[in-house]
Amino acid sequence: MKYGFIISCGDVHTVAELAYEAEQAGWDGAFYWDGIYIEQAEHVYDPWIVMAAMALRTQHIRLSAIVTPLSRRRPWKVAREALTLDHLSRGRFTLSVGLGALDDGGFSKVGEVTDLKERAELLDESLEILTGLWSGEPFSYQGKHYQLDEMRFRPTPLSHIPIWVIGAWPYHKSMQRALRYDGVIPTKPRAEMTPDDTRAIREYVVQHRVADTPFEIVWEGTTPGDDPEKAAALVRPWQEAGVTWWMESDWATSDPETLRRRIRQGPPRVD
Repeated sequence: MKYGFIISCGDVHTVAELAYEAEQAGWDGAFYWDGIYIEQAEHVYDPWIVMAAMALRTQHIRLSAIVTPLSRRRPWKVAREALTLDHLSRGRFTLSVGLGALDDGGFSKVGEVTDLKERAELLDESLEILTGLWSGEPFSYQGKHYQLDEMRFRPTPLSHIPIWVIGAWPYHKSMQRALRYDGVIPTKPRAEMTPDDTRAIREYVVQHRVADTPFEIVWEGTTPGDDPEKAAALVRPWQEAGVTWWMESDWATSDPETLRRRIRQGPPRVD
């Protein structure tokens, strides 16, 4: 299992510094978030600029924003931004995507599409466009929502850019979307996810995924850094169920120093 830390608050300089501290403390990834207007959030910044700062401050940990709502972004622009961040970080960027949270004013207050079905269609088309443009080959696209005349994006990514997709369990269409790419960030509408759900997801991946490339199952939680045994006890059921990335988070705090203390304590370890 790998361990990432979601840096959920702090000004842009502090976020970059916390990413550096996460690397020094042994975390495998440093992650930001993507929002336009979250009413209760004090510090909201553009994730692409923040991740660029994080990339320049770190050397080897993986970087991402949890998650990019592709339905309100232009996929060709995201393709160029992600490609640039891939080069800037020397191949350490993961694109994490989903439909987006409607409590973000970036949907509800500016007239973006909020219909679930239409956002899902936009997400599917966007992912096809991203991977097509990253191929470096001549690419055009004719979809219901997007039409692209032929373009050839250069340069190509330094290596394959992994794509993690929000998957609503146990809904087949949502899970099939994730299986076409490199990882799933599972959710369970109207109920709490359990390790048993994760175990079922792992079996679903084995049964239904066509590609034989690595596939991540990502889960988010909170552990006490000052109690290693308790932290291990919290993480162990998820690891045994098949989670490959544990994302440490504390969305309740607005104090970056609280995050710094937890970062310095290092990731939980399961023997």
